[in-house]
Amino acid sequence: MTTIHSAEIISVGTELLLGETVDTNSSFLANELANRGVDVYWSQRVGDNFPRLVAALQAATGRSDLVLLTGGLGPTADDLTREAVAAVMGEEPQVDEGLARDLRSWFAGRGRTMPEGNLKQAWLIGSAVSLPNPLGTAPGWLVTKAGKYIVALPGPPHEMTRMWGEEVVPRLPLPQSRLFRIILKTHGQGESAIAQLLAPFLHSSNPTVATYAKDDGVHVRVAAKAAGAASARQSAEGFARQVEERLGGLVWGRDDAELAGVVIDQLATRNMTLAIADEAGVLGLGEALAAAARGGSVLRGAVVAWSPNTAAALGLPPPSTRPALATEYGTQVAKAVQQALAASLGASLVWTNAGTGRSDAANDEMLFTVTQAGKASSVRIGGGGTRGVAGRVKLRNEALHHLRSSVMAGDV
Repeated sequence: MTTIHSAEIISVGTELLLGETVDTNSSFLANELANRGVDVYWSQRVGDNFPRLVAALQAATGRSDLVLLTGGLGPTADDLTREAVAAVMGEEPQVDEGLARDLRSWFAGRGRTMPEGNLKQAWLIGSAVSLPNPLGTAPGWLVTKAGKYIVALPGPPHEMTRMWGEEVVPRLPLPQSRLFRIILKTHGQGESAIAQLLAPFLHSSNPTVATYAKDDGVHVRVAAKAAGAASARQSAEGFARQVEERLGGLVWGRDDAELAGVVIDQLATRNMTLAIADEAGVLGLGEALAAAARGGSVLRGAVVAWSPNTAAALGLPPPSTRPALATEYGTQVAKAVQQALAASLGASLVWTNAGTGRSDAANDEMLFTVTQAGKASSVRIGGGGTRGVAGRVKLRNEALHHLRSSVMAGDV
C-alpha cells in the first residue's frame, strides 16, 4: 500500500457556509493528521450541492493522497456525499443487504420502523469498504483506488471522532513520521515585534516557528517533524528552548496553559491569597479566577456588581460620597474587599466614570487595581472594547496580565 503523505479535508453542509454550525470537524482532523506526520495543504467547506461537491472532490483527489469528507451521509435528499464520491469514482451505488439488515436492526432495537429514506445509508460502491457506526445510522466509506484514498465520515462530531480513531486510522497506510508542537504564549509585544525578535528562527524549515495574535497575547508555535515521536519531541524541545531564551521575560505560559490558571498558580506558589471586587461585572473576571482556583484556598472570594447594601457591608463609600478620582475609588474598593475577606491581595475592577456606577456608552473604560500591604497599582482597560464576547475576553486578559505581572514583580 502506498504511504499517505498529503491530505485534504472537505466539510460538507450548507449550514457551515451560512454560519449556523461551527466546523469543528476539520480542526480535529487537521490536528490528527499533522500529529501523524501527514501534511494538510487544503481544507474546504462545500454546501449541499452536487456539482460543486463533485468539483471539489475531483480537485482534491488530483492533488492529495487522502481526502477526508465529513457530513452529507444522512438519509435526506440533500445528503449528497455518497452520490458525489460514486460519481468521481465512476461507479453506481447499490444497496448492500448486510448494511440494510444492520440499519433495520438499529431501528428495531429502539422500537421503531426504519423509514425507506434511510435505505440510502446502506449504499456501497465496489471500491468502498463500509465503516461501522454504532453511534448512529450513517456508516462511513473508505474508498481505495489507484493509490488514492477517500474517506467519508459522518457529520456529528461524536460519531466522526470515534469512526476516525477506531475504524479509519487502523486501515490507512499512514507514515511513521510524527510531528511535535510546542506553543509559547507571550505578552508585552505585538505580533510584528515578536516576529522581528524571532527573525533568525522564522526561516527554519524543520523545526518551524510561526507567530499568531491571540486574545491573551502572541502565541509562538515551534513544530518539529521526525521519524518517530520521541525524536520529534526532542527536536522541538531543543529549538523551543532557544526561542524562549530569545523571547526572555515575554513568555507567560506554554501549550494548554490558561491565563487565569497561571495567575492562581503564581499566587499559590507564593502562599498568597486574593479577593476581588468587580463593579463592572461584564468581563467574567471573578468567574474565570474561580474556575481556575477549583475551590482551593487561593481565591478567598469575588464580589460582582454589588448593591448599595453589599457596598456598605464591605465598608465602601455610598454613591453620594464616592471619590471623583477613579484611581482613589479603585484603591478603596480593592482594600475593602481585601480586608473583608482577609486576603493578602485585593483587586478591584471599577468604571472610570466615577459616581454613576455604570458604563458611559461612549467610553466603556474601566480601572483595574491591585493592592497589597498598603501599596496599589492600577491599569486602565477598555475604551469602547467591552462590546462583544471577543472584546470582553481581551479586556479580561488585560486585567489578568496586570495581576500576573504585579504578583511576579512584587510591586503592588
